[in-house]
Amino acid sequence: MNLVIFGPPGAGKGTQSSFITKKFNLYQLSTGELLREEIKNKTKLGKKISSIINSGDLVSDEIVSELIEKFISKKEFQNRIIFDGYPRNLSQAKNLDILLKNSNQKIDMVLKLSVSLETIKQRISERKTLENRTDDDEKTAIKRYETYEKNSKLVIDFYERLGLLKVVNGERSIAEISSEISALIEVI
Repeated sequence: MNLVIFGPPGAGKGTQSSFITKKFNLYQLSTGELLREEIKNKTKLGKKISSIINSGDLVSDEIVSELIEKFISKKEFQNRIIFDGYPRNLSQAKNLDILLKNSNQKIDMVLKLSVSLETIKQRISERKTLENRTDDDEKTAIKRYETYEKNSKLVIDFYERLGLLKVVNGERSIAEISSEISALIEVI
């Protein structure tokens, strides 16, 4: 089974992805991790990625697509992936669909953690204190939330039209959210 998980920064995607990967023996695909791995391994593509990032630009959809295609084509990952933070736009969602079809795979379910801006601000404040994360401040949290809401709308609508979207109330405790997600996945 292949899953996609959505939610604004601070919604608990990482926490729930970690839970899902352990419980259902899946692999978490994080585009950030794929990019860092290429850079660390000093591949030709990694050097290009490093140059792009160091210049302050965003890595193109084409490069990300190449990395994802390489990942999903590996036998050990096939039909055992949770996509965390990808796709970020409609073009990426459609491309992911094509890449998966090319390797006889598909998205089985899309989970959207629904969380209010007020809850995000509270969680970000707590996370900043507990984890000492420098990128966690209220102004940044608001901007990231608004960017997520604006950019994810078309992707969420795309998956809803395909009948794959399941909205999970992300306002509850970690255990309650995990329990609901488990119940949804177990019926696939």
